[in-house]
Amino acid sequence: MKRGFIAIALVTLGMLSYALHQAMVGAPMERTMGEVQRIFYYHVPSAWVAFLCFFVNFLASIWYLVKRSVKPDAIALACAEVGVVFCTIVLITGPLWAKPVWGIWWTWDARLTSTLVLWLIYISYLILRKYSSGGQTPVIAAALAIFGFVDVPLVYMSIRWFRTQHPQPVIGGGEGSGIHPGMFSALMWNFAAFTLFAAVLIYLRYRLEVVQQQVETAYADRALARDVRGAR
Repeated sequence: MKRGFIAIALVTLGMLSYALHQAMVGAPMERTMGEVQRIFYYHVPSAWVAFLCFFVNFLASIWYLVKRSVKPDAIALACAEVGVVFCTIVLITGPLWAKPVWGIWWTWDARLTSTLVLWLIYISYLILRKYSSGGQTPVIAAALAIFGFVDVPLVYMSIRWFRTQHPQPVIGGGEGSGIHPGMFSALMWNFAAFTLFAAVLIYLRYRLEVVQQQVETAYADRALARDVRGAR
């Protein structure tokens, strides 16, 4: 397992390096926006990874409510943490791209506002997991995660349902939404690299959470045993 993980980590590093080269050198410069458009190759894959993480968190939360076991709870927490990281990247790179193109850092349109709400929901999830010590915390967190995931399709569809400042999708956006082959290749490489990178992070965080929960369970069992012996 250790050798396999090291091999996957090295492949991930290689893919991230090649994807960086594709984004900065391989892809042609966009004629209207210029070099700042290259943020696109990080902004869009980060959004994809965040959505994917929140989707897995949604499934794991349902799984936990059904089985009440450590594994789905640990998966849900790991995915939420990694998803928040990538959602934060989206919220940072978006304004960095918007300022030179739109002339403003932020506007309260449907896409941007719903993305910020999504980030706040999962930040709330992590705060609940971190600072609540009640026995029902995982159950409440799972319910919050299931509720929070409703915002993901809203974020994705907002530019189709509402008139927004945010540009229309360049892939799957209908007629006139084509993309240059070189740009498409760079985007796909970053999609793949970011997805694999997120998977590595989730796996590491999952393993850490499982060990932490096992240690906490062992301490709780030991304390219970001492109380039982003391009662005798």
